[in-house]
Amino acid sequence: MTKSKSKLREYIEAIIIALVIALFIRTFVIQAYKIPSGSMKPTLLVGDHILVNKFIYGIKVPYFRNTLVSIKEPKKEDIVVFIYPEDRSKDFIKRVIATGGDTVEIRNKKIYVNGRHYKENHGVYTDRFIIPGSVQPRDNFGPVTVPPRSLFVMGDNRDQSYDSRFWGFVDLKDVLGKAFIIYWSWDREDHSVRWSRFGHILH
Repeated sequence: MTKSKSKLREYIEAIIIALVIALFIRTFVIQAYKIPSGSMKPTLLVGDHILVNKFIYGIKVPYFRNTLVSIKEPKKEDIVVFIYPEDRSKDFIKRVIATGGDTVEIRNKKIYVNGRHYKENHGVYTDRFIIPGSVQPRDNFGPVTVPPRSLFVMGDNRDQSYDSRFWGFVDLKDVLGKAFIIYWSWDREDHSVRWSRFGHILH
């Protein structure tokens, strides 16, 4: 009877330790996310499953979001997951275009940061029509200056992304981590696995 109890206790302790370790990793180190929309196409497709490095930008107190240990801050081109400012129950994923102190302007779909044309290889435009800034900020926006400890973010699918052009800046406290790899991808339209996307490192 004693041996059976001690064996059961060992199993329970092992399960508790495993759960604590898993919770610690999910909270502070790495977390998995699934891409639900096409705002980051073609970099990320609907059905991509990614891993996000939560440690890279520092250790934060859960819920309060205060940084205990600062490692580095997000930089331009990073793909970040963050708490959506307009609905804090949701997480969004976008690419960093500008950081605190930068001035951002968009003129006829061309992005300018600090007065210079922002040249990068990720943004894709699928709509030839240019919307005037008086109608909406998708194609003509700013100039605005990013506040300290904030980010200006956009989706790579520029014409189909709801991002900082529409709802403003991301507070650094709300950044959850940096996306770094696709570990699984499922095409729900074709009901098939996208094998070629496995292990794809995100840039």
